[in-house]
Amino acid sequence: MSDARRIDDLGGWRRSHRNNDLRASDIGTEVCLMGWVQYRRDHGGLIFIDLRDREGLTQVVFDPDVDRESLDRAHALRSEFVLAIKGVVRARPEGMTNANLGTGDVEVAVREFKLLNTAKTPPFEIENRSEAGETIRLTNRYLDLRRPKLANNFIVRNRAAQAVRRYLDEEGFLEVETPILTKSTPEGARDFLVPSRLSDGEFYALPQSPQLFKQLLMVSGLDRYYQLCKCFRDEDLRADRQPEFTQIDMEMSFADEAQVMDVAERMIVRLFKEAGGIDLPTPFPRMPHAEAVGKYGLDKPDLRFGLPLTEVSDVFQGSGFKVFAKAELVKAMLVSGGGELTRKEIDDLTEYVKIYGAQGLAWIKFKEAEGGGLEWQSPIVKFFSEDEKAALAERLDPKAGDILFFQAGAATMVNEALGHLRVKMGERMGLIDHSQYSPVWITDFPMLEWNSDEKRWTAVHHPFTALQEGQEDVLRNDPGKALSRAYDMVLNGFEIGGGSVRVHNADTQSRMLEHLGIGEEEARAKFGFLLDALEYGAPPHAGIAFGFDRLIMILCGGESIRDVIAFPKTQKGTCLMTGSPSAVGAKQLRELHIKLREKAKQ
Repeated sequence: MSDARRIDDLGGWRRSHRNNDLRASDIGTEVCLMGWVQYRRDHGGLIFIDLRDREGLTQVVFDPDVDRESLDRAHALRSEFVLAIKGVVRARPEGMTNANLGTGDVEVAVREFKLLNTAKTPPFEIENRSEAGETIRLTNRYLDLRRPKLANNFIVRNRAAQAVRRYLDEEGFLEVETPILTKSTPEGARDFLVPSRLSDGEFYALPQSPQLFKQLLMVSGLDRYYQLCKCFRDEDLRADRQPEFTQIDMEMSFADEAQVMDVAERMIVRLFKEAGGIDLPTPFPRMPHAEAVGKYGLDKPDLRFGLPLTEVSDVFQGSGFKVFAKAELVKAMLVSGGGELTRKEIDDLTEYVKIYGAQGLAWIKFKEAEGGGLEWQSPIVKFFSEDEKAALAERLDPKAGDILFFQAGAATMVNEALGHLRVKMGERMGLIDHSQYSPVWITDFPMLEWNSDEKRWTAVHHPFTALQEGQEDVLRNDPGKALSRAYDMVLNGFEIGGGSVRVHNADTQSRMLEHLGIGEEEARAKFGFLLDALEYGAPPHAGIAFGFDRLIMILCGGESIRDVIAFPKTQKGTCLMTGSPSAVGAKQLRELHIKLREKAKQ
């Protein structure tokens, strides 16, 4: 290796500043900077390098009037080489400042430097506007994390975590770690299982949440608990899901829903202020679950825009249009100005709602009629009576240039299909102010929901949620209408947190498990340790958990939680960088008492 590319160690050098620290007030200061070469520009007698670290950039200059040897060696420097430089801060020449950089008024004239390491040419450019696809970036995630925009996400994430810890410490919470290797109690998503070497044929499960342990901590008298914990769910993945994720987990003894919601709301307000400089509007409004689903179709409504849903089932009772007349629920959504949609765009929207179980998408366009009034344009209008049209016009008040969308059928499908279409149309019509934050508490959730696949009632939140007072008879006689003491925090259409008041009595908990089709023997096998603990003076308690990754995604304006997790998995649950999951050797399998089925021959 030539002397120009001699690789040094630090040799006692210490970094004095990071690469976004220096300002005009530092002119004349001797500094030591370290980082990576972002860009190198050779201007004949001078060489300029933008030196990058996680905080930003500083322009350093190799000037023959300062040190000729450093200039000569700098010709060998390339992008992503690792440098340490010593020099003096000076003002940039007039007309050469950069208002887009915090350090844009100054540069550092290099007196000496150390080449700490060379680098191969990266497979993609290390800059915010990378043209590389996600596959190659995830395969080389350690390089992707050098990009300033992505690196900043983890600076924000750290600020948020520290804000949470400071706040909860002030509120008297104890940070307690709960087990990662635990018991499989499948209710909801599938568990990740870990075979036990010492117990032949038995398995641990990775926790989907610390729910049962945090309740046991309340029985233990620790009173107020929290942790930023890893959780694991073996479920189908989306942009806002990963097989492993982080929660802000909290529990409070001698507290009801109002107290938990107050503590949690103040925590989120502080997190957004300290980590993102964002002032959330307070107090957060509260909306019953029935109102959220009725008006917006979803229990996580985005309140930054309108487009409410309107039930019109009564308009079509006894209608000649049998599709609507026989439906359990008929809802409509009027989109002002939506009449500009082409037939191709409407067809695309029809395919979109089919994702949520819809068979199609009915619509009516409204245009100015010759001679005044409205002209109704749609294949379905010929089936409507004049009374039905008059009732729709009175209830929805359409104008020329509008479009009216309908869904009819089972209530769950109608609400989900139109609710998601509402969000899509809000984006399509430019109705969403992405600088706005609209938090809301959703309350009064149903206790149970019918699982048509398993032919039984399942818990909307989880089996340890308390029933609202006076709902016992409703639960026995009409389980789907019984209300729980659960609550969710929703922000801009994302559920960011969910919690409830817990059952703190063993008999009540056993009865709730019976409503879920879990008999005494199964209940003892799965939850016996909890039922036992509840018999030893469990205090009333309640809690909540927040999806930390999702919070940071919203704070950073990202579209996927992969952008705020250092080493994420793909949508197939694989790590492209390490190649996991991967096969293991026969010896390991024998130690774990596992034999794999032979793969079928082609």
